[in-house]
Amino acid sequence: MRLIESTYISLDGMVAGDAFWGGQQGFQGDRHNEQAAKLLNAADALLMGRATYDVFSTSWPERPGELADAINPLPKYVASRTLTEATWNTQVLQGDAVEAVAQLKASREGTLLKYGTGSFSQALVEAGLLDELHLWVHPFVAGSGEGLLSGISPTQMDLASVTEVGNGVVILTYTPKQ
Repeated sequence: MRLIESTYISLDGMVAGDAFWGGQQGFQGDRHNEQAAKLLNAADALLMGRATYDVFSTSWPERPGELADAINPLPKYVASRTLTEATWNTQVLQGDAVEAVAQLKASREGTLLKYGTGSFSQALVEAGLLDELHLWVHPFVAGSGEGLLSGISPTQMDLASVTEVGNGVVILTYTPKQ
């Protein structure tokens, strides 16, 4: 399986925090939604950490529309040290999450799409498991919050593509440097 991470980010590199979540609102439009749907429709399964799973599993099943129609039926995997049971067509990864993802990638075909950021994302990059990183850069400065890949070893990536989706948002797609 190929592993793609897709995440929203501010101009100053923030991916979470009150200023970030408030600032990125209002940038979505038709082209944004088309790109999100394209990414989802190409996925064979989703991967999330516990925090993302908690938010997504309580909001997406109730949503109408094309994105909900694409995300809800997909098989899902969640990395968690404490979660033992999951709903929403989700399997909890057992044992070491990075090892479990490596096994998933080796045992299946297709695309595994990861949402969310944090220590799990950092561990996947450090382990060399990420095949593509899609950064949805939003044109605002959050000023504070959580950075994307703070604290990991230096990692070089190649720019694979740039997609403009309107309202000043661009998707920068990176692959590991060969």
